[in-house]
Amino acid sequence: MADLFDSLDPPRLPLAEAMRPQHIADVIGQRHLLGPGKPLALAFQSGKLHSMILWGPPGVGKTTLARLMAKAFDADFTALSAVFSGVKDIREAIAQAEAARTRGRHTILFVDEVHRFNKAQQDAFLPFVEQGLVTLVGATTENPSFEVNSALLSRAAVYVLQPLSAEELTELFERARAHACPELAFEDDARDRLTGFADGDARRLLNLLEQVQTAAETAGVNPVGPDFIDEALSRSLRRFDKGGEAFYDQISALHKSVRGSDPDATLYWLCRMLDGGAEPLYLGRRLVRMASEDIGLADPRALEICLNACSTFERLGSPEGELALAQAAVFLACAAKSNAVYKAYNAARKFVANDVSRPVPIHLRNAPTKLMKELGYGKAYRYAHDEPDGYAAGENYLPDGMTKPNWYEPVGRGLEAKIAEKLERLRELDRQAEARAGQSELSAGRGGSR
Repeated sequence: MADLFDSLDPPRLPLAEAMRPQHIADVIGQRHLLGPGKPLALAFQSGKLHSMILWGPPGVGKTTLARLMAKAFDADFTALSAVFSGVKDIREAIAQAEAARTRGRHTILFVDEVHRFNKAQQDAFLPFVEQGLVTLVGATTENPSFEVNSALLSRAAVYVLQPLSAEELTELFERARAHACPELAFEDDARDRLTGFADGDARRLLNLLEQVQTAAETAGVNPVGPDFIDEALSRSLRRFDKGGEAFYDQISALHKSVRGSDPDATLYWLCRMLDGGAEPLYLGRRLVRMASEDIGLADPRALEICLNACSTFERLGSPEGELALAQAAVFLACAAKSNAVYKAYNAARKFVANDVSRPVPIHLRNAPTKLMKELGYGKAYRYAHDEPDGYAAGENYLPDGMTKPNWYEPVGRGLEAKIAEKLERLRELDRQAEARAGQSELSAGRGGSR
């Protein structure tokens, strides 16, 4: 009797697996590594294996390159995923490599998400890499400078893989369509919409193409237009790794766009992060920081506007409240810039952290009791409001013996230009008061010598 399942079609490979390149020439993208005379191309040509870390976002070919390397060098390929593997799995992989060596075979040990292994697990690879038992190829989406042990990093070359460009994604799309659904036509706008959703990720593009193919066959749609793409796919967010390097890179780009007074770039990075799923109030808090760090007293309204934007978002929520954040961001970009307060604050903090605990000058001390008054607390303090221009010229508010540091130096932009003028006028009053005090001391000295 024939097996009940004999008539069933074998499961179809996912398109991303079916389209995995079998030769290095088939790889799309990474021309900076695989082009003629480039590092990985030379490594393949040399016939000499070396351990390496492949660093890049998802879906750019890290696993594919490791597999192609094993094929090109006729080596055994053993794969581990740091997400699912532990020390036991590492030991088993090493045992397989030792068994392969007895057969005259070398092993490429591919470790996906290597940054997820802890220090002890990463250290476990070191002796076997040094002995030449395995060639380690690690793949990571995180900066290896922070996530991979320095000892392991020193024994491996680091290659940075880039997201696929729009042209490269289009090339991959046409290749995959011809393989999987040659009868299904796509309008140019639909193709561009699909590659846009992929956001540089080849695997994502192939998965999305499969989804659209299934949806189009079910709905009887041909050709596929951009509206059908939007209907067939639940909205795919741009690549955005909360807490990962992409997150901080985009925050950095937003901050530098504000500092560089570019409102369009500011809006672009703000919308990129919102589109990617960033918490709007987190962005609001970052804007508040920028208002103090990069605008400061050049335009004190910046801080108020950012705080109001955060409050507005708390009241309205998304998406209405995001407009207030955009308004604040554009204001920051267009405002006069000054980091004078930021620099002064950092300088003062550094000084205090390294200085001794200087006592408060006695004339500045509080004197709530009779004893304190008898001890001279608060004596000779000059009440500024009773002085000409509301300023006690020549008064010292720093600890005795401390040189005036002049940490705060306002810039000549925005309100700080006027603040600079005022401070210069007050300093001139101080100089005049010091000159008068000097004359008084000189006169007193002459009188005492007669």
